[in-house]
Amino acid sequence: MLTVINILYLGRVDYSIALELQQTLVRLVKEGRISHTLLLLEHPPVITLGRNAGAQNVVASREFLAANGVELHETDRGGDVTFHGPGQLVGYPIFDLRAFDPRIGAVDFVRKLEEVLIRACGDLGVVTERIAGLTGVWTQNDPPGKIAAIGVHISRAVTSHGFALNVNTNLDYFKLIVPCGISDKPVTSLEQEMAYSPLSRGRKVPPLEDLAQQVARNFGRVFEAQTLWLESLDALFASPAMSDYDTTPANQDTPARAPKEIRELGEEKDIFLA
Repeated sequence: MLTVINILYLGRVDYSIALELQQTLVRLVKEGRISHTLLLLEHPPVITLGRNAGAQNVVASREFLAANGVELHETDRGGDVTFHGPGQLVGYPIFDLRAFDPRIGAVDFVRKLEEVLIRACGDLGVVTERIAGLTGVWTQNDPPGKIAAIGVHISRAVTSHGFALNVNTNLDYFKLIVPCGISDKPVTSLEQEMAYSPLSRGRKVPPLEDLAQQVARNFGRVFEAQTLWLESLDALFASPAMSDYDTTPANQDTPARAPKEIRELGEEKDIFLA
């Protein structure tokens, strides 16, 4: 049976809207109404705290963050503190791990996310790797630089949250936190690494939507699936079973609004962040 991953590039979306949308899609995947779906987007400046976040890892005060337009959100993913902002490609795979053949376990899922990002960086001439004991994707510098963070939540085998790949992100934002609680390794970006990589041959960082397409292709390869690029959430909600969902445009950045009433689901656990 052919595995299909729906791909949606949403542009810049407020974190709270994206979070509500994830929760909605998780429910629809659990109900069998939609198949695996990958959201690709970027956020306005926001610091997110996982369930294991240490308050001391947010260096800046709440007053400073508010004055500088940086939101602060607690989340249900595993792990510590991270930053999302403009110039960063964020991916939220809403996948049913039981629907793959063979089924994918939690650890294997995270390793596959790393592989997707390692390949995407390699496509641009940036050589990256894993570091034993640390989730995420790292450059081969000394010391290694973190170019992508991964943090997921799994509920009844359905995944949410995901990864953040620094493309041309303003890295000064990371000075507001201790990223993922790791203080002895720097954060880097594709733009910074491509400027010095001989394999990049003077290439510039592609626009975020073009990079999203590259990442989507690598999802197809790593997860051995066909990727279906959708133009909007309307296309995802187009089936008759979706007729009771509100698809009124929410704002200029988000093609559609998630359902107004979202049912709570139990049996949840959080894993992984680095």
